[in-house]
Amino acid sequence: MKQRKIPMRQCTGCGEMKPKKELVRVVKAPEKTDENGNVTGGEVSLDLTGKKAGRGAYVCHDIECLRKARKTRKLERAFSCKIPDEVYDSMEAEMAE
Repeated sequence: MKQRKIPMRQCTGCGEMKPKKELVRVVKAPEKTDENGNVTGGEVSLDLTGKKAGRGAYVCHDIECLRKARKTRKLERAFSCKIPDEVYDSMEAEMAE
């Protein structure tokens, strides 16, 4: 029987390549413009299911990797936007559960 290929992703915190199922996806939701020209969406959050729509980056289940990605601003570079401290704090609290 043929061996199935395991998808690998790189952790933005520690930089290690790991199987996709061992990592947590951080997603930036797509931005939408309404009929008045107002831009909504674009918020950054954890995607524990791995099925949310938007641009994704991966981080280990370890809080230290998330803190390392925060310190080096690798998530901000991956999403090309500024991420507020409150978002990082809520992601850390959600990961600690």
